[in-house]
Amino acid sequence: MRSKERAQKWIKSLLEDPIAKVLAKNSTLTKTQLETLLIDYLAESLSGKELKYDEKARLRISAVSRGAFNRTLRQARWNVIQSLYTIFLLGYLGVFEDTRLDHYLEVSNKLKTYMKARRNLVTKEGTNQHLKIISALHEELKTSLEHLSKPRTRSSKL
Repeated sequence: MRSKERAQKWIKSLLEDPIAKVLAKNSTLTKTQLETLLIDYLAESLSGKELKYDEKARLRISAVSRGAFNRTLRQARWNVIQSLYTIFLLGYLGVFEDTRLDHYLEVSNKLKTYMKARRNLVTKEGTNQHLKIISALHEELKTSLEHLSKPRTRSSKL
């Protein structure tokens, strides 16, 4: 399989992950912006060489011009920066000290645990028990994220 096809298959698998879908749906990034960011940040490590922006543009699932790729990348980066500043602002104002955010912090810690377990699974051969635990954690995370993303939940929690 050519490297372009391999990269596109990899990007599709990331975007189709159930947890990534829930997180993306509730983020400030569009699907196209997320795909573009993934290509910009991760394509070089996948290909093993430095890529020019016109090469990155061709890695998009629907190939675009370098200009369109760069515009989308700029928008995505701006959305990420705005999200980070929102977090900085809320931390500065003491909002994170409010116990109503505990559910979100719990899910954040579970995500960290889940990703660590998945990385370990990739580097080592997992046992059936290990696979069952990761699968159960995956389902629990998906359910928790879907629950926390509902507006009614947000208003009652915040």
